[in-house]
Amino acid sequence: MSYETIIVEKDGPLTTITLNRPDRLNAMPPQMADEIGAAFYDLGDSRAVLITGAGKGFCSGADLAARGERSALDSKGGSHRALQNHYNPAVNMVLRAPVPVICAVNGPAAGVGCSLALAGDFVLASKSAYFLQAFVNIGLVPDGGSTWLLARAIGRARATRMMMLGEKIGGEQAEDWGLIYKCTEDDALMDEAKALAEKLANGPTLAYATMKKNIAIAMDGNLTEVLLAEAEGQRIAGASADAMEGGMAFLQKRKPAFKGA
Repeated sequence: MSYETIIVEKDGPLTTITLNRPDRLNAMPPQMADEIGAAFYDLGDSRAVLITGAGKGFCSGADLAARGERSALDSKGGSHRALQNHYNPAVNMVLRAPVPVICAVNGPAAGVGCSLALAGDFVLASKSAYFLQAFVNIGLVPDGGSTWLLARAIGRARATRMMMLGEKIGGEQAEDWGLIYKCTEDDALMDEAKALAEKLANGPTLAYATMKKNIAIAMDGNLTEVLLAEAEGQRIAGASADAMEGGMAFLQKRKPAFKGA
């Protein structure tokens, strides 16, 4: 598939998706959301995904101008339709990806851009990057899953602070809060993100997918549900070629060579 608003590059088991509207800090029109969803649908044999933004920003939010009359201020439901038909499906595809997703936040991650970033399993941000929920400034509410993602990542008090006060949360503060995995120097961001992505791309893919499912259950379920999911996940992972390779590597005191199956 050809893309107009993103760049998709595959390097062995790693797929890199670059949001590519740098002149608008990668503001996301519905088309970009659709293309992100399509890229995740078409991962093929990829075993990890790295998402970043071209230029000086990760994603400055939904591109209201690209929606013309159906802007966020459209009382006829244009924003609702855009969320239901474009933005929410894209974020959901990232959250439910069967492989690890690493987001390298290289500048503003605002609105739905913040949602996209936090949908990753590992979020790295440069010191100059920031996360922002500015909806309150125009009388709107966070969307794209931000309410769910923020409340679970940093708790009610800090999520309320971000959403109701519309404060920018810098990379270092985001790491301190536990909002992200790691904050890096600006010039080290992509090197560290790619190294992590490559490590995960060469890991036990089936086990990663099962971990992701079980973490999601743990966030919303009870102990009984988690215990059952873990047992079932162990049954599936235990029958994989990677588990056999891992066991042999342990006994032979060598590094395992996982194949993702």
